[in-house]
Amino acid sequence: MDLTTTYLGLKLKNPLVASASPLSESIDNFRRLEDAGLAAVVNYSLFEEEITHESIDLHRHLTHGTESFAESLSYFPEPRALTLGPEEYFEHIRKAAEAVEIPVIGSLNGHSVGGWTKFARLIEQAGAAALELNIYYIPTDPEIGAEAIESEYLQVVREVKGALSIPIAVKLSPFFSALANMAGRLEKAGADGLVLFNRFYQPDLDLEHLDVYPNLFLSTSQDLRLPLRWIAILYGRIAASLAATGGIHTGEDVLKVLMAGADAAMCCSSLLKNGIDHARRILDEMRQWMQEKEYDSVRLMQGSMSQRASSDPAAFERANYIKALRSYRLN
Repeated sequence: MDLTTTYLGLKLKNPLVASASPLSESIDNFRRLEDAGLAAVVNYSLFEEEITHESIDLHRHLTHGTESFAESLSYFPEPRALTLGPEEYFEHIRKAAEAVEIPVIGSLNGHSVGGWTKFARLIEQAGAAALELNIYYIPTDPEIGAEAIESEYLQVVREVKGALSIPIAVKLSPFFSALANMAGRLEKAGADGLVLFNRFYQPDLDLEHLDVYPNLFLSTSQDLRLPLRWIAILYGRIAASLAATGGIHTGEDVLKVLMAGADAAMCCSSLLKNGIDHARRILDEMRQWMQEKEYDSVRLMQGSMSQRASSDPAAFERANYIKALRSYRLN
C-alpha cells in the first residue's frame, strides 16, 4: 500500500506531519516522532519577539501606569517567558536535522516584515527542509483596512521567498473576507503551500479575581470541518500544496482531508493528548480503511471529494448548506 505524498515539493512517506508544538523542543522526541511513523516535523516556532529582542522593552511600555489595574498585566507575558535570542533555535534545527531522516520544517511566528528574511536564511542554513510562516496578526485598529493587512502578508511572503531556496508554506487565518482570492495571491507571491488554519487562542475572564488569563483548549475532530471545507474549495484552483491542521485525531480525519484535496495532515493536539505513539494508531486506521475500500495509494483518493470533483460546484455547495440546516430536527 502506497501512502506516499508530496508536500511543498518534499516526498513524504505518508501524509501525517507533526505540527509545531512543545513536542519538538526535545531532540529525543524528534526520534520518537520519526519512529512512530510521522513523515515530517514542524519545529516549534521562533517568535518575532525573540527575533527583535524587544520583548522586555515592549513589556515595560505596555505595563507602564497599570499599577492600579493589576488585572491588565496578565494580557502580556513576563519577559522570562520568552527565550530571547534565536541562536538556540538555529542550533536546535541543526541537531534535529542531523538526528532524523524525515524532513524538519522551521517555523517563524510574527506579523511584520522585520528581520524575518535574515532569520529565514539562518533557519535554511541550519538544515531545515522547508519553512512555515505562521503570520499571527489580529487587526484591531479601525483605521487599517483589509487591503493594507493583506498587503503586509504578501510582502512578508515575497521577501522571505526571495531570500530562500527551500520551499515556504503560509499558516493562514480563516478570517479573510475573500479567502480563495487571498490564497491565490499568496501563491503568486511565492507561497509553495498553505496550512489551513492558524488557531487564534482567545483569552478568558476570571470574574472571581477580575483577571484576564489565557485559556488554551486542544482541538477535537469537530474542529476539522473548517479546514476540510476550504481545502475542498481550493483543491484544483491553486497549485500550491495544501495541508490541514486543527482536528486531526484519527485515521478517518486524515482520510477526509486527503479526499478533500490535502497533501498533508498535521497533528498536534492528538499527540499531546494521547502521546507520540498515537501516530501509529492513526496510520493503522488509515491502512485498514484503505485495504477494506481497495485503495492502493493515497494518490487515488486525493481530491476525490473536493468541490471541483462535482459537476456543478456552486450547486454542490448550496445543496450541502441546505442539507445541513435541515438535518437538525427538534423532538
